[in-house]
Amino acid sequence: MAKRNDLELTPEKSMNRQMLGKLLVIAVLMFGFGYALIPIYKKICEITGINVLTTKEEGLQTVANTQVDKSRTITVEFDANAQGPWRFRPTVNSLQVHPGEMAQVIYEVVNSQKRSMNAQAIPSYAPQQAEAHFKKVECFCFQQQTLGPNEAKQMPVVFFIDPALPKNVKTITLSYTFFEVGGQLKKAI
Repeated sequence: MAKRNDLELTPEKSMNRQMLGKLLVIAVLMFGFGYALIPIYKKICEITGINVLTTKEEGLQTVANTQVDKSRTITVEFDANAQGPWRFRPTVNSLQVHPGEMAQVIYEVVNSQKRSMNAQAIPSYAPQQAEAHFKKVECFCFQQQTLGPNEAKQMPVVFFIDPALPKNVKTITLSYTFFEVGGQLKKAI
């Protein structure tokens, strides 16, 4: 019997090498396609104007909020009343806002007791007609607050004034009364 040379290609080895070559080409093409998807996606979004991921600096255009009435300025005054053993106050006394413009104010509360307390804030507005036009997006008054012994919290109010506010209203006062709810919780150790 004659020995076969190991370097000699048999039909099976030849087919295996062809298959390996085809699989390598497919793997390289798949990697290239996956790598190219992000720039292709960005270009399609840029052309169609949907889901814009980035803006070009040379043609930077910002979309203005057309619901903001820049011709009017409303003074919003902030007030705080505490019914209980805490310090409660806004961090600013007033803000100047345009109707339709988002604004934020922070209220601070400090529980001066050696026990935890549940509390709730109830808002009131002056003049009364402003209540329907004062739109709160986020407010600590939406839920009860739990304050630990000697705990201090800063609580935001994010709001805007509806542009439909009557033109004669130039000042709105937002007042909160902060009071204990439900009695005593367990004492701190």
